[in-house]
Amino acid sequence: MRGGTESSRDLSVSDLEEVVNRSCPCLCHFDPNLSEKAPLTSREEASHPHGPPRWERKDGRLPNPGSFHSLHRSCKDVFPHQIEGVKMIINKALSSFFKVSHSVHLSAVSPSYYRFHVEHLQSDDYSKDKEAPALIGEMDSSGSLNAHALLHLTERVRARTVFQTQQSQFVTWQFETEYRGSDFTAAVTVANPDVLRESVILVAHFLQSVSSGLVLGGELVYHRGRAEEGGILTLAGQYSRPNWVATLNADPSGVEFEASTRTQETTTSFGYQMELPEANMVFRGMINSRCIIGGVLEKRLSPLPATLIMGAFVNHRGDKLQVGLGVTVG
Repeated sequence: MRGGTESSRDLSVSDLEEVVNRSCPCLCHFDPNLSEKAPLTSREEASHPHGPPRWERKDGRLPNPGSFHSLHRSCKDVFPHQIEGVKMIINKALSSFFKVSHSVHLSAVSPSYYRFHVEHLQSDDYSKDKEAPALIGEMDSSGSLNAHALLHLTERVRARTVFQTQQSQFVTWQFETEYRGSDFTAAVTVANPDVLRESVILVAHFLQSVSSGLVLGGELVYHRGRAEEGGILTLAGQYSRPNWVATLNADPSGVEFEASTRTQETTTSFGYQMELPEANMVFRGMINSRCIIGGVLEKRLSPLPATLIMGAFVNHRGDKLQVGLGVTVG
């Protein structure tokens, strides 16, 4: 989504597609890493902030499906995040409610930067909940700002606000209201409203728990500008079992494994995660049909409060190699 100087023009179809890509990660993933007998890790606890997984419900009631943003989280967390160059992150918890971090990234491919991140939680009870009420701010050395606020207005109503700037120009400003029923979630988002240019983007989300393991829903994105008007409907689903989770999004452009009828291109990705508790190591790897193979190894440097991160991604079709090294402290 673009605003400021970029929003002075009418929003185009590419802007609308960017909203869909940001608000709805269209990926079809299979997560074989969830263990039926192993205890939940902090990552899995964050994936189920409203109680145990839905297959463990024994009261006969259908659970709340959660937010649309977190529908693919348990699957996407298996895939490695591509790193390149040298990166160092220092995390510091000033209190149980207030945390800061410093990031330095040196790269020969992309611009190097320094980034300052601050996070304030409303309650220590939400320390492991990714959907917890929080105020988050981030600024880098170029002057770009990313601000995020998530508030719980009532037990069922939540409000989210996002502001993004690129240097001195506003890029994104959006407001979201979400209602969580006993077995459904509905949300409405207003993004980049511009009265002078008569443009706005409206996004509506809905998820319904159909059974103890099945969630169905969709997303409707509507864009209105001076020169054009249009909308995109995306259907989504998640099927959960004790030891695996599958999620899928489908829209008029195709079904993303990723598939697009406009570019006549289909991509399938497979990701996996392997944990070695005795060695304090976690490995995440991926391979897709574009002949891109990558992996990231995380090694906890006990007894030091630091984690060493090493990653490499190879594009065989494009004959490109990216290697990265990082250290996280705290």
